[in-house]
Amino acid sequence: MQMTKAGFDVLRQKFRKLTQSQVDEINFIVSEINKDNSINYPQAAYILATIWHETDSSMLPIVEYGKGKNKTYGTWYLNSKKQKYSFKNGKKKTAYLFSEFPHLYYGRGYVQLTWFDNYELASKKLGIDFLRNPELVCQKESAIKIAIVGMQQGWFTTRKLKDYIHQSKKDYKGARYIINGSDRCELIAGYAETFEKALRCP
Repeated sequence: MQMTKAGFDVLRQKFRKLTQSQVDEINFIVSEINKDNSINYPQAAYILATIWHETDSSMLPIVEYGKGKNKTYGTWYLNSKKQKYSFKNGKKKTAYLFSEFPHLYYGRGYVQLTWFDNYELASKKLGIDFLRNPELVCQKESAIKIAIVGMQQGWFTTRKLKDYIHQSKKDYKGARYIINGSDRCELIAGYAETFEKALRCP
């Protein structure tokens, strides 16, 4: 699987001009996807489409705009002991103290890894301490593993890539639940169709 000149022409028809950086980063991501022979064209296309959307088309790991401002995961709170804390996940039933982990776990990387619990899971899976070094999520070598393996194994919402896309099924709209519910699902599905067409070009 590779993105050929004809494939990039397909992308340019859809997205107009591509910078050299975008071309280079798409090639990098495709090369990383190629390391797993179990990933088929539609699955690869959806990974690329998700990264295109979540990185605002840069195809580079980024930090969430606003760094979680006005969102629960981007906010410090004070408890009755005047200790700063934030919540580990969206259920707001468990928290962590600033004194133990002085970081807010807003979106970072290719797929905007968010929340303490997800950083902790990625840390355990990859053997890298993202809780104490969250900036490492934006390193390409880590970010691409989080994106590909995380989507395959359901790290983010428990929904997996194969739940929506496999040999006999291709549900690009539903696959958005892997990352973030139904948010912009039709838009990203359209990106996936374009990336699949491009990947299949000889």
